[in-house]
Amino acid sequence: MSSNPTESAPPAATPEPVDENKLIAERRAKLASLREREPVPFPNDFRRDALAADVHAGYGALEAAALEAAAVRVRVAGRMMLRSIMGKASFARLQDSSGQIQVFMQKNVLGEVYDAFKGWDIGDILGVEGTLFRTRTGELTVKVESLRLLVKSLRPLPDKWHGLADTEVRYRQRYVDLIMNEASREVFLKRTQLVRFLRAMLDATGFVEVETPMMQAIPGGATARPFVTHHNALDQKMYLRIAPELYLKRLVVGGLERVYEINRNFRNEGLSTRHNPEFTMLELYQAYADYRDLMDLVERMMRGAAEAVVGKLQFESQGRAYDLSQPFRRVTVAGMILEHNPGLDATRLRDVPYLREACTRLGIPFKPGDGAGKLQIEIFEKTGEHTLLDPTFVHSYPAEVSPLSRATDGDPFLTDRFEFFVGGRELANGFS
Repeated sequence: MSSNPTESAPPAATPEPVDENKLIAERRAKLASLREREPVPFPNDFRRDALAADVHAGYGALEAAALEAAAVRVRVAGRMMLRSIMGKASFARLQDSSGQIQVFMQKNVLGEVYDAFKGWDIGDILGVEGTLFRTRTGELTVKVESLRLLVKSLRPLPDKWHGLADTEVRYRQRYVDLIMNEASREVFLKRTQLVRFLRAMLDATGFVEVETPMMQAIPGGATARPFVTHHNALDQKMYLRIAPELYLKRLVVGGLERVYEINRNFRNEGLSTRHNPEFTMLELYQAYADYRDLMDLVERMMRGAAEAVVGKLQFESQGRAYDLSQPFRRVTVAGMILEHNPGLDATRLRDVPYLREACTRLGIPFKPGDGAGKLQIEIFEKTGEHTLLDPTFVHSYPAEVSPLSRATDGDPFLTDRFEFFVGGRELANGFS
């Protein structure tokens, strides 16, 4: 085979399925042999000076001649994701936290290390040092002058042809998901950017970040089944918090007029793509303000987050286009019910027998003790909520389903409360 470094690695043939237990046994045998030869089988003294993304950003635009003249030396390290051995020369692709970069190795340069490399496995972590050049196909590549095995991988990665498609495995073995799926790594990075933006925005607006107790004597702030534990020193039953609301409100009473917490909540209930028993939530309180001020804040927050994380206000998510540059829609619960159920009589939306008949006609279950407010919400959630794809504030919720919310002046049936929806999902709940 040719050892011309201007060539790129050719595509490999589709591999035959292999017994994973056999592969693990083979890799453990390689590690045992490595321990016999090397006094330090897992070296910790390699120091890289560049990430893959930085190399591409800094030198990706240079032509082959310019790269050769510059003689740029780099030290990179990462997990070997692909490899193509071609006799006395080989290509490999290393992946670090920022992305991937191709490396090119030759036997006449590396000597015995090259022979050892041919026995290494996909998933091993390597450290290389060399100069940048461009292959005949134009790919930026490191011509390796020094090569080291830093970590021996004992478990095989999912093969590149089938990837990691099993959703159950992806969530239970998130570390494997991160190795194999660039999109999953992007989610983690975007989450970090989002939290960083939220903190910066609220801090700049005069809010104070706090931490409140996760173990509480009385679970409150929401209606949910708590996780129960026991405090041995106090010999007292305790509950993992379902919301930080009660403690945050006490801080407002104490004089912290703008306060927030990016907190972990625990609710011992269902598990689905929309609900997790343990989840992160931003909760904030502001004195001398009402629910309209909070809607304005959420709208500014959403726009700022989009610009900070994706760099624009118009974008696609799950195959649908969204435009956050336009004013967010604001509509009442009653307005949503009438919009999606035009046959209902607007003057009878607080008539319990009438609403029960409507629910029965629409196939919406309800309980005998449900009042008009609860029946309204059942109709709204079953007929209108899923249609709220564009950013929308739904406000004026019935008091019956809005504990701790301020009743609307002049109409105690309603409260000064809103919920914010995007993509048919509730993202925020706020009230005076």
